[in-house]
Amino acid sequence: MTDISNDITSTIGRRIRSERDLRGWSLAELAERSDVSKAMLSAMERGMTSPTAALLVRIASAFGMTLSTLIARAEMQGGSVSRKDEQPVWQDPATGYVRRHLSPATQLPLELIRVSLPAGAKVEFPAASYAFIKQQIWLIGGRLDFTEGNVVHRLEPGDCLALGAPSDCTFHAPGPEAAEYLVALVRG
Repeated sequence: MTDISNDITSTIGRRIRSERDLRGWSLAELAERSDVSKAMLSAMERGMTSPTAALLVRIASAFGMTLSTLIARAEMQGGSVSRKDEQPVWQDPATGYVRRHLSPATQLPLELIRVSLPAGAKVEFPAASYAFIKQQIWLIGGRLDFTEGNVVHRLEPGDCLALGAPSDCTFHAPGPEAAEYLVALVRG
């Protein structure tokens, strides 16, 4: 694991601990609310393991926030410009999914996230992860099969999809190349 990956893992772990402490929750209470084991949460908080997107979504949902908000709170230091070299980049160790948080830390409810999903990879998110946000997905390159509930949207470069009511969703890059896309989300 690179130094940057170690730094991000530690930063996310510290943020999880901070969010838990802000609420006055024990490790056991967060484990119960997120359905993530105490041992895994403890390892994450200590920066000993890099959590998957699926685990972070469950933790963020327990806190009443999105994955984006959790990672942004962990990484963003404030200011109105988000310089490319300072934008937090996180990689899901299970799928290779790479997420770059583009937006500066502001009070605006809008966030922009650029994602690279390797060819053949799938990432699933439960409906709960969409409960606090509205999203649009704009495909930059590759192909993306986005399943929203029982509906499959086959996106080609340049296509933009506005998500409907919260439902279980799956992002799938059928290949032959990675799917590169922008997610615009509005909180609240």
